Amino acid sequence: MTRGVENLEIAKLLDELADLLEIQGANPFRVRAYRNAAETVKASSRSLADLVEEGTDLTALQGVGKDLAHQLEGLIRTGTLERLEEVSREVPRSLATLTRLEGVGPKKARKLWDELGVTDLDELEEAAEAGRLEGIDGFGKKSQEKILRAITDLRQVTGRFKISEVERLTSGLVDHVREAPGVERLERVGSFRRRRETVGDVDLLVQLAPGGDGRSVVDHFASFPGAERVEARGGTKGSLVLRSGLQVDLRVIPPESWGAALHYFSGSKDHNVRVRQLAQRKGLRVNEWGVFRVTELAEDAGDEGADGVADAPNAGTRDFGERVGGATEEDVFASVGLPWIPPELRENRGEIEAGLEGRLPELVRLEDIRGDLQMHSTWSDGENSLEEMALACRDRGYEYMAITDHSPSLAMVQGLTAEKARRQWREIEEVRQRVEGLHLYRSMEVDILRDGTLDMDDEVLREMDLVLISVHSFMDLDRTEMTERVLRAMEHPLVDILGHPTGRIIGKRKSFELDVEAVLQRARELHVAVELNASPNRLDLNDVHVRRARELGVQVVISTDAHRTRGLDDMHFGVAQARRGWLEARDVLNTRSRSEFEIWLKRRETATREAGA
Repeated sequence: MTRGVENLEIAKLLDELADLLEIQGANPFRVRAYRNAAETVKASSRSLADLVEEGTDLTALQGVGKDLAHQLEGLIRTGTLERLEEVSREVPRSLATLTRLEGVGPKKARKLWDELGVTDLDELEEAAEAGRLEGIDGFGKKSQEKILRAITDLRQVTGRFKISEVERLTSGLVDHVREAPGVERLERVGSFRRRRETVGDVDLLVQLAPGGDGRSVVDHFASFPGAERVEARGGTKGSLVLRSGLQVDLRVIPPESWGAALHYFSGSKDHNVRVRQLAQRKGLRVNEWGVFRVTELAEDAGDEGADGVADAPNAGTRDFGERVGGATEEDVFASVGLPWIPPELRENRGEIEAGLEGRLPELVRLEDIRGDLQMHSTWSDGENSLEEMALACRDRGYEYMAITDHSPSLAMVQGLTAEKARRQWREIEEVRQRVEGLHLYRSMEVDILRDGTLDMDDEVLREMDLVLISVHSFMDLDRTEMTERVLRAMEHPLVDILGHPTGRIIGKRKSFELDVEAVLQRARELHVAVELNASPNRLDLNDVHVRRARELGVQVVISTDAHRTRGLDDMHFGVAQARRGWLEARDVLNTRSRSEFEIWLKRRETATREAGA
């Protein structure tokens, strides 16, 4: 059996097969079946490889029939998805990559293949630069330029993985390494620990237990069955590449150096440079092995970085001077006069100065969240019913939630008309009665139309408890037109929240042209909150814009935009992004209790009353 095949790798193959089938012109229901199965596999809390080894019938999984179960078992046992191999003999697999480009779906990819013989990004770029796309029905000069920009954007993220993907791809490896004798502690560091939205590679640190053998830990790491290849192995270091292409480097650290290594390998590089500068002023040296008081002998030893230290059992005892700390991260920071700084802040964006001056924020935590204010149900494009979403929110300890199914302009997802919205509200009232301890707000994700008007009558908007607006169309407007469009929509007196403000999808679609500063300034004046969409595919707003919202005093809402109950778990990605943006609980609207939140909902009524007084 081919062990170590990660669920995310399986899901990617299923999605790729669905893309190729759609390009091939296969039955839409078959295509949808593979896409649904991919979502099921991604969400499974159990490794499918483990389930197969245990003899579990995979048809017990939602959306997995007998034929697909057989295919999945074959994939896990042989490493090959037989149906994908069959289809790729008729349709080039590289065509699936074209569907990742904004504006190029399966039908357009097929047209490019049929009419121009384009099969991959290089060929498409060459054809677009030569102006050959303009002669194809459905393409024009503008779409040709858009495709060239999309190719550039895609290449910039190639080789990087979304934070959610890294969590899934490395979970099996982490469990595997923990089983090695002598492993005391284990931590994924680097940009993953700082919770960057995308990650290039992963550093894995292991603290060696007293009497443990580093080489045996490295050997165990190198034996991971999910590895495509082992790049290196030694006494305290190892490196491998997973089948997904993600590289993971292992370093085995002695207990006395754990905190120093944790700090050093977490980065960022610019943050570490600043810490070392503070240390030098105090006659100290900070590196991955510890904190040392510099002596004449140690001066001669130099201060090599991690890659310059020999891979040997005694590397950590090299004479850097008198050891004064390094067993904990707190040691490292305290040695240079700093409090412990959360990893999410370590980007050299003012955290050093804030630490020295006692101004570090008390960052928002996942447990501070009291409700989720964007999600979808079967009333539009969600997979679960109102009651199922409500029960899932209650299970997460929330006090309130908002159902925000789409408005009617998104016809492809069967958005809510006024009549349909009122029928939904009747069901919401019924669910309120059945699900105790949680309040459901009547809401909607109302589309911002091209001219900045809203996709719903004011009469219906007035009957909602909460109005969320967002852009889903005409995303190629220029900066001025898009900004005016969003500002006009925000100025509607019934609007509460601006959803996923820049419209980006990480690795798929760039942010549309928008003057974010102008939008945030106007949000402050209008007392409109802005959303930090917690979906790891979006994380919109980005960390820089989130911090600017905080500086301006604009309330941020962290919402999951969940389309199924398991999507509610994405909240932790949004909280991590908020922390990178320096947000405290008071900066996040949905950390308020229900009563406090409802006071905010009446803010305009209160302001009008006070103005009249």
